[in-house]
Amino acid sequence: MNRKQILGHPAGLAVLFFTELWERFAYYGMRAIIVLYMAASIDSGGLGWSDAMTLSVYGWFGLSVYLMSIPGGFISDKWLGQKKSIFLGGFFLCGGHLLLAYPPVWAFYLSLALITIGVGLHKPTISAIVGELYPDGDPRKDSGYTIFYMGINIGAFFSSLATGYLAYKYGWSYGFLIAGIGMVIGQMTYITGLGWIKDVGNVVVSEKTGEGTTKEKVPFTPLEKKRLGLVLFSFFIVLVFWAAFEQAGGLLNLYTERFTDRN
Repeated sequence: MNRKQILGHPAGLAVLFFTELWERFAYYGMRAIIVLYMAASIDSGGLGWSDAMTLSVYGWFGLSVYLMSIPGGFISDKWLGQKKSIFLGGFFLCGGHLLLAYPPVWAFYLSLALITIGVGLHKPTISAIVGELYPDGDPRKDSGYTIFYMGINIGAFFSSLATGYLAYKYGWSYGFLIAGIGMVIGQMTYITGLGWIKDVGNVVVSEKTGEGTTKEKVPFTPLEKKRLGLVLFSFFIVLVFWAAFEQAGGLLNLYTERFTDRN
């Protein structure tokens, strides 16, 4: 295992920290202006859509992004492995975010599709690979995840300021472009830092154990069933939270734009 450390943590944490910081910079920067872009008049460079259509497209996009994490995680576990999933997802995200800066409507829809696929491959796997940096029982793992999620929050905070300012000052394309550039920086950070995470994220879970043989399926224990039930119950709680949270990029954005005195 690569034992190089930075500030008492595996060096790979720094790679994943900055990779995720820039990926979330791109995503939340895009999210900060995308509804305003859809609802803005054509004369101002927007798409000129009605509120109903704008919020409908945004809602379906947000739902697709979260749901795609399920097949994305499955593909990672079954075929690609975590590192390849992050790598491939990053390229989808770079293409999607950069394409948003191109005005035609067809490019807009294509960019949303690319971002959806990219997040599905990228988001669930990069969080999982952080845990693999630490041996089982390592007390540093909790603080490692705290540092990792700090990167998410830092990226989200500064991206909203950057994309909002550029979109307002120079036009929508510049706001989306800075988000795309952030994603490219994140992808380059990941590629150049692969040597620091070379010992993790390589395992592909397969049903096959040998030629013509398969793994024996072991039933859940009573304790595992109980824990699984708690996980499923938590899904409903999380669903309510994120449904409310995503209004920050949707309805609340429109309300703030139209009814807040910023002078």
